[in-house]
Amino acid sequence: LDFAVETAFQAGQLTLAYFQTGTQPDFKADDSPVTIADKKAEELIRARIEKFYPSHSIVGEEFGGNNKASSHRWFIDPIDGTKSFMRGVPLYAVLIGLEIDGRIEVGVSYFPGLGDMVYAASNEGCYWNGRRAYVSETKTLDRAYFAHTDIAAFSKYGRGEVLERILKSTYHRVGWSDAYGHMLVVTGRVDIMIDPIMNPCDCGPFPVLLREAGGYFGD
Repeated sequence: LDFAVETAFQAGQLTLAYFQTGTQPDFKADDSPVTIADKKAEELIRARIEKFYPSHSIVGEEFGGNNKASSHRWFIDPIDGTKSFMRGVPLYAVLIGLEIDGRIEVGVSYFPGLGDMVYAASNEGCYWNGRRAYVSETKTLDRAYFAHTDIAAFSKYGRGEVLERILKSTYHRVGWSDAYGHMLVVTGRVDIMIDPIMNPCDCGPFPVLLREAGGYFGD
């Protein structure tokens, strides 16, 4: 956990050198953006893992897997929320999760533009900037704050009806998307965060963060 926290911090500080500087993105085959900051941050994270844990497997958003057979596998998203990052919006995160024998046991979500760090390890609790983090105590949907990603994505992936049902059932609906929405759930400021589809690197730290904060992350 200490290694993951320090690594996320270093990568996040690297991204700030490019943040709000007019950095232009390239676009991948799926039309998602990628910047030099994404690539440099992932290179930093991978280099640290390879130095300190050379036997571990790595799966990264930008450079894929290293194809090592290992019980320990790191999931990396160097900038979750690149669309926010490239527009100078600070709601982006460095995500690092460590899977051990098929279960995420360590997770860090760091927001360099906000100075917020959320981190957890199994049976060690979840922490937000050094103090314990817990999900909210809201019990009913009619009082729930609901965060979501780009609303067009729900129809694109066949989840439009689900979105409409939740919109009608909840108290307040806000578009705080990507890792920021999930972090708000971890810290009890939002009750629900939903994405219609996620890749493994987008999810890296959230199973253990939510579990240790008293919440749930899943499908």
